[in-house]
Amino acid sequence: MAYKFIETSYGDHVLKLTLNRAPLNVLNIEMMEEINDFLSKSKETEGMRALLIDAKGKCFSAGVDVGEHMGDLAPKMIEVFHRMFRILYTYEVPVVASVYGSCLGGGCELAAFCDFIVASEDAKFGQPEIQVGVFPPIAALIFPRMLSRKTALELILSGKVIGAKEAMEIGLVNKVVPKEKLEEETQNYLKTFTGLSGIVLKKSKKAFLAGLYDDFEKCLKQIEEIYLKELMSTQDANEGLKAFLEKRKPTWQDR
Repeated sequence: MAYKFIETSYGDHVLKLTLNRAPLNVLNIEMMEEINDFLSKSKETEGMRALLIDAKGKCFSAGVDVGEHMGDLAPKMIEVFHRMFRILYTYEVPVVASVYGSCLGGGCELAAFCDFIVASEDAKFGQPEIQVGVFPPIAALIFPRMLSRKTALELILSGKVIGAKEAMEIGLVNKVVPKEKLEEETQNYLKTFTGLSGIVLKKSKKAFLAGLYDDFEKCLKQIEEIYLKELMSTQDANEGLKAFLEKRKPTWQDR
């Protein structure tokens, strides 16, 4: 099936999903529905030993479309966005993200949710949602399980953006390479898995996740409820998003 905003391929035991919504790969509902369609249809691909998520354009992804966070679209956006992670969670093979340029907001959550990240030296990671009056639900779920508690909380509550080297130092990124060698080094990284037994990879990852998440679905549902029923009912959440779209500084009311 041909898609509008993603490209897909399969070869050498690697299933590949390429973000391709120029120029910044901003994730809107239509694009995420394409991602979900492909991921859901492809997770049983025979012989697959790894899933690669990479991108074309100026950067990996500048995040989720802010305009679709607001009003009646917010529940739909959250449902479609989180469906990506619900599907990815069922992938039994290693999932690798190949990241360059900006990797922010929902784009950072997508990369971070992958099992491994190979990043170019120019890559920048961050969850700036707090600055526009919301928080990153997936990061709130996975960062405390990936990073130290203090580092995870700092990234979420400050919204600061960090470079690839720092991201590797804190454990968010596995490998940093020169930008011109990103594709080559990503392929080399994938060979770590493609030469191994597919069934053993799957069972090993299953055992790892069994010890990592107490109850993924229960935790995600609780975070979704806080986001949609508590956060999005505040004046400041709506003010922050509106101010971002209007390119002005928000006026916080603390309510």
